[in-house]
Amino acid sequence: MNLFLIGYRCTGKSTVGKILAQWLKRPFIDTDKLITDEQGCTIDAIIKQRGWDFFRSIETDMIKRVCADDNQIVATGGGVVLAPQNVRLMQNNGTLIWLQALPETIRLRMTQDPLTATSRPALTSGTSSEEIEEILATRDSFYTKAMNFAVDTDHKRIDNICTEIITWLCLEKRR
Repeated sequence: MNLFLIGYRCTGKSTVGKILAQWLKRPFIDTDKLITDEQGCTIDAIIKQRGWDFFRSIETDMIKRVCADDNQIVATGGGVVLAPQNVRLMQNNGTLIWLQALPETIRLRMTQDPLTATSRPALTSGTSSEEIEEILATRDSFYTKAMNFAVDTDHKRIDNICTEIITWLCLEKRR
């Protein structure tokens, strides 16, 4: 069973995923990193050069490839749930954990993350605050339909988030 971490930017998918993978002694996969490594440029550059449709296409190809393996912790891109095919693939190959955070938390994390300015494409024409609010409102139903379990990452230490996920997984196994 794979464990897929879904959620908006800066909700902790990569950070939590790395620690979770260490604790569970599983491989860690970051689909955005795999894509940028293969393409030889940032996601922002991919979008500017080839467009969103191209990016979403290679994202789906990456999800297919990742789903061919098992027992991984996978951090996904924030928009992966927008394609029903991606959601079906992930649901058929593992458990989806939605990492959530308040808009204020996301905005703060984005300002502290050096990747924001250099690697993350704008998703709307609004300010960062407007963009976060708009995208969260748009994607909320997608995350809700896709997920098996949600974890609030606001004001929590990474080890506490990982413990919460592992506890939930253990309880699910018993059912």
